[in-house]
Amino acid sequence: MTSTNRWFIFVTLFCERFFISEHTNSSDYSFIHMQISEPMFSLQPLPPANSAAAAAGDTALVRTYRAWKGNNEFCLWGRLIFGPDMKSIFLTIFLIIAPVAVFSAFVARKLLDDFPHNWGYSILIIVIVLTVFVLITLLLTSGRDPGIVPRNVHPPMLDEHDGSGNEQTPRPQLPRAKEVMVNGVSVKIKYCDTCMLYRPPRCSHCSVCDNCVERFDHHCPWVGQCIGLRNYRFYYMFVFSSALLCIYVHAFCWVYIKKIMDSEEISIWKAMIKTPASIALIIYSFISVWFVGGLTVFHTYLISKNQSTYENFRYRYDRQVNPYDKGVAANFGEIFCSSIPPSKNKFRSKITIPKEPSDSSRRRATESLSPMMRKTAGDLELGTTVNNNEVEEEEESDYVDELTNDEELSKEIGIGDVSVDLSRMLHTEGSQREVASFIRESSWERNSKENGT
Repeated sequence: MTSTNRWFIFVTLFCERFFISEHTNSSDYSFIHMQISEPMFSLQPLPPANSAAAAAGDTALVRTYRAWKGNNEFCLWGRLIFGPDMKSIFLTIFLIIAPVAVFSAFVARKLLDDFPHNWGYSILIIVIVLTVFVLITLLLTSGRDPGIVPRNVHPPMLDEHDGSGNEQTPRPQLPRAKEVMVNGVSVKIKYCDTCMLYRPPRCSHCSVCDNCVERFDHHCPWVGQCIGLRNYRFYYMFVFSSALLCIYVHAFCWVYIKKIMDSEEISIWKAMIKTPASIALIIYSFISVWFVGGLTVFHTYLISKNQSTYENFRYRYDRQVNPYDKGVAANFGEIFCSSIPPSKNKFRSKITIPKEPSDSSRRRATESLSPMMRKTAGDLELGTTVNNNEVEEEEESDYVDELTNDEELSKEIGIGDVSVDLSRMLHTEGSQREVASFIRESSWERNSKENGT
């Protein structure tokens, strides 16, 4: 046997034992499962626009609101942000404008000439101005960032390293809560798995919008937005002005009924029959004032205690000091006189995100895999469980078939004259892979003898 043949046999056996035997066990398929189960839209740090990845066309430049992870809806190209239930705003606007229009047409217009010095016109002007103010505060409440805390790209534990350079070393689990001091009082802050951050004090995660909001009060379906640090002031103005509008309409409907009674000298019941619009508005405003008026009283109490609705229902400060209470005057000053902090999100700024692979690139990536890995990937995509034993057996069977069907290999090592049934009959402690090795060695020995003779 020549030295070239010996080296060829040595390299072949080494590759077979190391690269095939050592890398086709069950742990390999757990690694495959880990790689395939990762989402296509990666949360890895994004390269800058002038980086090599961006130059190669692997990233796309989009505005932040187009790649937003929450459930929010955006209008005017990211200038206005709403909750996912923003359509309810149109119902709220209708419930405000419709009764005001009826009041202006059937009540206020009839009172224009009943007051001296044209004071009757002030009735119509005031109701219009008050309605416009209600709509403006509604828009300021629902169309602005309520105080969303930007999400982390990675959880904090990914930034910790053990210094050994071993990436397989398990990292310690993050504590679910931490204690921080607020005005000398210990306050617990919790970790948010969705946003991958520790929420600041008074911050909570809204399940509707899927965002962490600073000084979270509640999610209001009537305005289609979370109520938080940056829009609570306008929300209070909205419910307070809505209550005033209801009281105003309710009061002047009774004034108009009194006018009919005095001018025609009839009873209140006959006067009410003559103005059905006033009766409808009285009933509507009476029902509405219980809602918006009740909210106004409740939130006035919360402001005096410097509490949010979430804190009032979830926490009780009866047995401990409220760390945020600064006194009634200071609490009202904090809500109405302090400057509103700027938004921490730049919805119109441009960012680079990885491009999602096209169907052709996915197909090419799948075709580059071995048949067994393609089957594994398909099973994992369909949500089925991969049987490692079945995978190993099928791969070993494919391995033997490939050795048998490879014509070039048959010519070099002389396996073409060996029956395939022999590999099926020889079952040893190892597997069919050892059968293939036995077949090779037998063929090589026979060829060596022939060369020697």
